Amino acid sequence: MAKEAKKDPSELSVEEKLKALYQLQTMLSEIDKIKTLRGELPLEVQDLEDEVTGLSTRIEKIKGEISELKTNVSKKKIEIEAAKTSIEKYKEQQDNVRNNREYDVLTKEIEFQTLEVELCEKRIKEFTASIQAKEEEIEKSTLALEERQKDLEVKKNELDEIISETKQEEEKLREKAKALETTIEPRLLQAFKRIRKNSRNGLGITYVQRDACGGCFNKIPPQKQLDIRMRKKIIVCEYCGRIMIDPELAGVTVEKHLETKTK
Repeated sequence: MAKEAKKDPSELSVEEKLKALYQLQTMLSEIDKIKTLRGELPLEVQDLEDEVTGLSTRIEKIKGEISELKTNVSKKKIEIEAAKTSIEKYKEQQDNVRNNREYDVLTKEIEFQTLEVELCEKRIKEFTASIQAKEEEIEKSTLALEERQKDLEVKKNELDEIISETKQEEEKLREKAKALETTIEPRLLQAFKRIRKNSRNGLGITYVQRDACGGCFNKIPPQKQLDIRMRKKIIVCEYCGRIMIDPELAGVTVEKHLETKTK
């Protein structure tokens, strides 16, 4: 027997459209419950991952600065050796000068090279102090990094455990929701998603409860209640904008005159 042709979303009756929307809402609400179960864990994991990345980057940057400082220390040591060699050379030349003028020139060169040595030694002390401070900073950052990595591992394990427990269920719900969306008129689906996004509890469609909107609990006029029960047109709450359906279509128990009436 051939399968019945799938109806075009625009050809569905209002009742069929409302029923499909309510089924979609039910699935999306279940997915929301799963997300709530995870709580703030995904955000905490993301924050810890960002912090770990930041600390790792900072440590690498400081290591680069230390390497540069050590290079500068080596350069200054070479300059000191060169200056000392020049001093020795000038002192030897002083022993063979022919007049006082040459002697004074050499004396000034010796003084200049001596100042160069002192300046280089001063710079080496400054560089060494900076290296020490940065090494201490690396030590602190490394300890902080190890702590954050431990925290991250714990939080990831917690999140993975929750995800493993709910992943299969969530995937099934998402597949069903995606398939159901194809049966809903695009404009209606877009409006539903917009309403749902703007709702605190994530409800884009709700049923009438005790003559009131099930989303904002404002009273619904009798005529509008009748229109909702007739299922001839899509009606939204004038207060919160949610799409409304009658309880029977939602498949819930209706209380009336102390008697329970179920679909």
